[in-house]
Amino acid sequence: MDLFEDPAPAPQGNQPEYTVSELSGAVKRVIEGEFGLVRVRGEVGRVSRPASGHLYFDLKDDRSVIAAISWKGQLSRMQVRPEEGMEVVATGRMTTFPGQSKYQLIVEDVAPAGAGALMAMLEKRRAALAAEGLFDAARKKPLPFLPGVIGVVTSPSGAVIRDILHRLRDRFPRHVLIWPVAVQGQACAPEVAAAIRGFNAIEAGGPVPRPDLIIVARGGGSLEDLWGFNEEIVVRAAAASRIPLISAVGHETDTTLIDYAADRRAPTPTAAAEMAVPVRLELLAAVDGLGARAMRAAVSGVGLRGQRLRDLGRALPRLEALTGGAAQRLDLWAGRLGAGLGMAAARKRQRFEARAGLVRPELLLGLVMHRRRDLAEAAQRLGVAGERWAERRAARLEALGARLLPSLARVIGDALRKTREGRDRLVPLAARLEAAPAARFAALEQRLDALDRTRVTLGYAETLRRGFAVVRGDGAVVTGKAAAERAAVLEIEFADGRVRLAAGKGKAGGDGGQGSLF
Repeated sequence: MDLFEDPAPAPQGNQPEYTVSELSGAVKRVIEGEFGLVRVRGEVGRVSRPASGHLYFDLKDDRSVIAAISWKGQLSRMQVRPEEGMEVVATGRMTTFPGQSKYQLIVEDVAPAGAGALMAMLEKRRAALAAEGLFDAARKKPLPFLPGVIGVVTSPSGAVIRDILHRLRDRFPRHVLIWPVAVQGQACAPEVAAAIRGFNAIEAGGPVPRPDLIIVARGGGSLEDLWGFNEEIVVRAAAASRIPLISAVGHETDTTLIDYAADRRAPTPTAAAEMAVPVRLELLAAVDGLGARAMRAAVSGVGLRGQRLRDLGRALPRLEALTGGAAQRLDLWAGRLGAGLGMAAARKRQRFEARAGLVRPELLLGLVMHRRRDLAEAAQRLGVAGERWAERRAARLEALGARLLPSLARVIGDALRKTREGRDRLVPLAARLEAAPAARFAALEQRLDALDRTRVTLGYAETLRRGFAVVRGDGAVVTGKAAAERAAVLEIEFADGRVRLAAGKGKAGGDGGQGSLF
């Protein structure tokens, strides 16, 4: 017995052998076959949504936990998304995940386990948003008395928009911008939030007028139908709106979370239009009434003031009594005015003549000579000061010139020194530059010789010299026994020549076949 031969395998039973993948596939088929479509009731726990958009969560009760997953496409069609702590009825199919050896439920739809669970989740969300201050009355904005442009967020094909436009035309026609959105289903919440943010993003004075008021409206429906207006994204968009917002979702008995975040809640869409604008005819009647009251007040005021003026006029004295004394005093002063003017002129003339006698030509000439001497002295002092200033400037200029020459000499010397140093560094660099091509060519030539030697060494001619041979059958290279047996003529190439043999006669002592050497 060969010592290196493997020992015989131990005998096995008649149980079949499975690979891991085969066993996992069999389990998968059994589970999917037995539980094709199931409805599972339980509490949602450990919700996770990675960047792929799929939703992973657990369904549990007091004793067991089942892993569940909803693909991105299935999640977009769900009316209600599962949240942690929510009791739901999940509809889907059971399958396995061989990569982790576990079974899981592929959930296609989720429904709350009764209206009580849905209301509990709604109350929990309302309390959380109220704790952030999104529902505070202090942050609510007053509605404009007469908005110029009204933005309406609703479905363009429903009766709601027709009711709003009809009521606006009846009360006070205004310019209306309609932002069409889905008011039910999975797309409702993101579209409504985007519409509110879009109205707020419109710039004032642009090609599209900016609304002065926003109305978010929808007709009545069940709690599930109105659920899109309970989503957190809608509530936050309404709370962050800089434009006053009226919520008109559902009927008067319907309440959604956007009603708490809005600046005003309307029981119906028609009531929202009534809140938005006043009645034009009532305003015109009020203006007419105020105008009539103003006219009556003006007439009455003028009459009362005329009567008062007449009453005061009767209490005044006669005109002659008021002006008689003043006229008498004027006549008295007019009679005394001529004599007074003559006496005043005589006194003025006397003082003038006294002072004119003091003014003589000699005094004027003396004053002129005195002023001329002062002017000459000032000119002399100015000339001396100018010469001194010029001398100081010249001396300063000479000092600066004396300081400039050494500095210029140093700069020129530094430039010459740097030029010499650069020339000294350039000489070896030039020598290296001249020698570099030759050295590079020599290195490349050596590398080429080495590659050529490698090519020759790896060629099949060198392999033949080491004792190997090439066998060809009918002109083609033979690599196996079967091909050699099928060939009519075999040709063996050695390092020093080739041998041609007939098929089946290559062995020594054969049936007389001869090989020819050539």
